[in-house]
Amino acid sequence: MLKIEHIGIAVSNIEDANNIYKSLLGYSHYKTEIVESEGVNTSFFICGESKIELLEATNPESPVAKFIDKRGEGIHHIAFSVSDIKAEIKRLKKEGFIVLNNEPRRGADNKWVVFLHPKSSKGVLVELCQDINNSNK
Repeated sequence: MLKIEHIGIAVSNIEDANNIYKSLLGYSHYKTEIVESEGVNTSFFICGESKIELLEATNPESPVAKFIDKRGEGIHHIAFSVSDIKAEIKRLKKEGFIVLNNEPRRGADNKWVVFLHPKSSKGVLVELCQDINNSNK
């Protein structure tokens, strides 16, 4: 694990959340992106060496919509930057973590991503991220 890449926050309305985080941080988001495979609209803020990712569901069946229905708005996941996502998947499986997708898939912000089940990380959904430009996938 190289660093905390970002903290994902589930929100009901991304424009309202953008305004709140702009006021909080003192600057605007740098990017928005829809990730069809996850059913989310994302917005990113840089915060030091890490980022804040706001996640708004684009359909009622998306994981973020279900999360908000069950738990309300708030921290959805923590993402760690890795240099070799496939090696990390193997390592973490050997350590007993439950990997939700065995093959990395394209996520937001030009990343390969994989998620670990919260049951194996004390209730926290963990995402691993690798820059697509720095991979041999």
